[in-house]
Amino acid sequence: MNMVLLSGGSGKRLWPLSNDILSKQFLKLLKNERSEYESMVQRVMRQINESLTGANVFVSSNASQADILRSQLGSVETILEPSRRNTFPAIALAAAYLYYYKQLNENEVFVICPIDVFAESKYFQLLAEVEKLVAFGKNEIGLLGVSPTYPSEKYGYILQKDGVVSGFIEKPTADRAGALISSGALWNCGVFSVKIGYVLNHARKYAEFSSFESLCEQYQNLPLISFDYEVVEKEASIGSVTYEGIWKDLGTWNTLTEEMNDEIMGRNVLVSESCQNTHVLNMLNLPIVVQDLTNAVVVASHDGILVTSKHGSSFLKPLVDQINLRPMYEQRGWGNYRVLEYKQSNESSSLVKRMHIDAGKSISCQYHTKRSEFWVIVRGKGILTIDGVDSVVSLGNVIHIPREAKHSLLAATDLEFIEVQLGNGNLDEEDIVRIIE
Repeated sequence: MNMVLLSGGSGKRLWPLSNDILSKQFLKLLKNERSEYESMVQRVMRQINESLTGANVFVSSNASQADILRSQLGSVETILEPSRRNTFPAIALAAAYLYYYKQLNENEVFVICPIDVFAESKYFQLLAEVEKLVAFGKNEIGLLGVSPTYPSEKYGYILQKDGVVSGFIEKPTADRAGALISSGALWNCGVFSVKIGYVLNHARKYAEFSSFESLCEQYQNLPLISFDYEVVEKEASIGSVTYEGIWKDLGTWNTLTEEMNDEIMGRNVLVSESCQNTHVLNMLNLPIVVQDLTNAVVVASHDGILVTSKHGSSFLKPLVDQINLRPMYEQRGWGNYRVLEYKQSNESSSLVKRMHIDAGKSISCQYHTKRSEFWVIVRGKGILTIDGVDSVVSLGNVIHIPREAKHSLLAATDLEFIEVQLGNGNLDEEDIVRIIE
């Protein structure tokens, strides 16, 4: 089986823990059977490996998530979008990757699944049945539908009878949803099976390409639209498989906290006995005191502070969309960093970070065109290379990295340093030119 997991969203409804880089699927807030914290990405990959032995799994994402995908999943094969768009362009690019890079036949079937789903193992076992709807049946598209447990207004519905799909209804009223459920409608959980050639033919309506690279070059020509609207809802030959079991979209604090084992996470949190059904997450070193809150969520991170009722958390996104700040914390394959201060102007800008590199890991050889840097080592030991010259650095060393100087840093032990960037305009992660050796 060939599977493509979609991992491209920003998850703003879980602000301030999630942002454009550290999206909701990477937050380690759930516990596995060994009581170890894991992210939705790690949970889904573990369930797939347990349920579908031998499946070829690919992750479709964007470049900003490449490092954290590798750090959480290891050597998973990724399909990186040139820019963040929607599910139709992402799935079209995945089909091109499977055809041109993996050299699969156009009649080969692949299954598309969100990477942030919360479900039981049976859900993943049924993906093999969804594949068969197209591989051995007369269907152009196979879907997995969830047997509804209540008349939700948040989900889309698949109209079907005996596995034959006749239509779709998007986010109906509660009364309409109840009637749909009575007629056998299923929740649409965003799982599809299709043939590679079928998707490529849809993509060729908007772009002429003869390789994966040429489609990347024309990626902006593909419409900014979901695969549901562009393809699925226009197709007459669709079959469905029904999943009956636990399935949730953990996209809001309200639904996520229902599955969290601990009501308090982080240090320096004091919650009074008068609080009921209140979750507090503190990612800062500052103390948090919570009193007399019921059915609430309090979250403090480097990106901001949230205080909301659990019901109100479902309507958070329009407010968060008004915040236009860079992410203040990021996990990378080599460690992590957090921004301590950022001042920007056309004449002079400065950015101060605290960087952490795990022992044995390294920052790749690179240079910058818009900034110079000063580093102060505050913990650990490593080997610094500047323009081909190696030196050992340790606690107390101060290093100047001139603009356009090629440099890398290998951590012999866990290594931390304060980085001060000085330049003009916007000091962002785009000003990194990596040297491939």
